[in-house]
Parts: sequence; structure tokens; C-alpha cells
Amino acid sequence: MLFDLSLYSLPAKLINGGIAGMVGVTCVFPIDLAKTRLQNQRSGQQLYKSMMDCLIKTVKSEGYFGMYRGAAVNLTLVTPEKAIKLAANDFFRHQLSKDGGRLTVLKEILAGCCAGMCQVIITTPMEMLKIQLQDAGRLAAQQRVMPSVVTQVTRVSATQITRELLRTKGVTGLYRGLGATLMRDIPFSVVYFPLFAHLNQLGQHSSDNPSVPFYWSFISGCLAGSIAAVTVSPCDVVKTRLQSLKKGANEETYNGVVDCVRKIMRKEGPGAFLKGAGCRALVIAPLFGIAQVVYFVGVGEVLLGYTPYSICSA
Repeated sequence: MLFDLSLYSLPAKLINGGIAGMVGVTCVFPIDLAKTRLQNQRSGQQLYKSMMDCLIKTVKSEGYFGMYRGAAVNLTLVTPEKAIKLAANDFFRHQLSKDGGRLTVLKEILAGCCAGMCQVIITTPMEMLKIQLQDAGRLAAQQRVMPSVVTQVTRVSATQITRELLRTKGVTGLYRGLGATLMRDIPFSVVYFPLFAHLNQLGQHSSDNPSVPFYWSFISGCLAGSIAAVTVSPCDVVKTRLQSLKKGANEETYNGVVDCVRKIMRKEGPGAFLKGAGCRALVIAPLFGIAQVVYFVGVGEVLLGYTPYSICSA
């Protein structure tokens, strides 16, 4: 890490996490859109054969900016979401290492678990709104190809969805799929943060010079992110299905996590739980690689007046 823990500053970490999230999401959002559409399509109603097929068809039918449907919501909320996730992990690691001892793997897992629990405050409504906007193009395309199968699809904005949910279901409407989000984000953080910390540590120059080259942080973030993403991919499929409000006429509705898992297993088989896993790995790997570089460079510390170790020497 480029900054001494004695200079630990929660506001600086929040700034770093916010900037990291915005940069990362901007770079990988089209792949995330493809992931959502691949996860939501059912057997017998498959419009997309692969990630590239999905992106090509999206551009043809919706234009270039069709790949960024839901990006505004994500960019707005990813700042607090990533800030909370990354800063919370650092905060809990800092608290758990106050005795001066080295963090054990168990303490690293505990810090990651706490970070995952904190982030769902923002993640759940963000994903809820993003999924509706991302999946609207898939439903519209199904309507053109199979008009008898899909119900009427109207284009809506994030503001309209939010108002309707608050009017009909209250604040809890925005937290639909909270259990599935926790089921995904806690294990992800438990796998990702300890794995990243150990991989990143391998890049230290020496015990006397603990600084890590920025490219090593990027590689560590990519590798740890892709492994954690694939590990929790089945949970992400369940979460996406539960949070999708608009469905085709012949598409299943679900009453909770257990019902969703049971119906997917019975009607689509175990392979359905890995739908979009490759896309998710491609999203998460560069997202967290970029995020960790921005985070470890320490823009927040610079803005708040801390003096970093020489970044150039890393």
C-alpha cells in the first residue's frame, strides 16, 4: 500500500473508493449489460448466443448508447457503493490490526464479510434499478421476434421506476432481492479482499520497502476479482432473476431465493446458474483492477493533504 496505516483516514478512503468505482464502471458497463441480458433469458427464448452476439445485436437495434442503458444510475450510485465497500474493508482491517499484530486469514475474512454487509445498503437499490433498464432492451427485442410471447414493453426511466416502487411498495420495494444480494456480496468480499491482500503482498519490493508497483495492484485486483466473481456467479443469477420486475408472458415469477433456486434447477438445469459467468468475470476483473490502482494511488490522501510515499519509486 502506498500510505502508512498511521495516516489512515476514512474520508480519504471514501474519496478513493468513489473515484475508483466511477472509473471502473465507465470502462466495463457494456459487458455488465450483456451479463444481465444473458442471465435473464430463458431456455427456448434465447436471443443471444454469447456476450459478443448480445453486444452486436444491442448496437444494431438500440444504437451505441444502448450498451449504456442504466449507466447513469450505476455511475450515480457506484460512488457511494464502491466507497463504502473499499473503505469499510480498510476500516475493519485497521480496527482488527490495532493490537499491532499481523492480520490472520480469519480476521481478513471477517473484515471482508463486514464490508460486504455494509455495501448492500447502496448495492441493492442500485442493482434493482440498473437491471430494469438493462433488461428492457432484451424484452423489446423478444417482442419484435416473438410478439405472442412477450407482454407490451414500455420504455421507462430510473426516476419513474423509483417513484412507482415507492408508491406501491414503499422503501422496501427498492430492496427487493436483499437476501440474494447479501448472499452474493458477503461471499464475494470474503473471497476477494483476503485473496487480493495476499496477491498484492507478493509484489512488495522488500520487507523494508513495502510499496507495490501500480501494475501489480492492477493484476492482483483482476485475478482476485475474476476468481471471486465466478465463485458467487450462481448467487448473482438468482439475484438478477428476483430483481427483474418486467417479464415475458411465459417467464417464471419467483417467491424468494429458495423458490427461485428450485425453479431454475427444475426447468433449466444446474448450468443455468452459470449463465453470464464469463461476462461477470470480464466485468469484475478490470473493474476491481482499475479500482485498486486508483485506490492505492491515493487520490483522496493527496486531496486531503497527506504526503504519500514516492509513487514514482513504485
